[in-house]
Amino acid sequence: MSSNIDDFADGRPETPAQRADRNWNEILQELRVLQTGTQILTGFLLALAFQASFAELEAAQRVLYLVLICLAALSAVVALAPVALHRAVFHLQVKPVLVRVAHDALRGALALVSLLLVGVVAFVFDVVVGLGAAVVSGVVLGVVILVLWIVVPMFVRHRGRESAR
Repeated sequence: MSSNIDDFADGRPETPAQRADRNWNEILQELRVLQTGTQILTGFLLALAFQASFAELEAAQRVLYLVLICLAALSAVVALAPVALHRAVFHLQVKPVLVRVAHDALRGALALVSLLLVGVVAFVFDVVVGLGAAVVSGVVLGVVILVLWIVVPMFVRHRGRESAR
């Protein structure tokens, strides 16, 4: 294999620049999906404050609501960080580093969004049904996220490594 071809054994004869470009495009696609869902959830949260029944929330529910607003804003900022970084380093030939930083930012944004999702579901259950239902719904959703976003990918990675041997 030529020295300018990546040594990743995935069947793709790419140069490091080609791999970085492909990985950057994949990250952008994932960011678009994440950002769309986060924007919808943030819009829902922001609209709640302007509902007449919002004034009836208990103090703890208002605190949770404000925490959720902060999580929504923070997840949007972290998800947009790779775009801001790309603008700052445009034409500086650092795309492999950009891809690594964007990968970490995307993982951080997913963690924040998972907390946001659990919190929003728990918040809605708390307001509609009560605290007990909020705890149960939050725990159940947290477990589902943990299984689908952490356990299943670990299993797939392990199986992929085994089959590569």
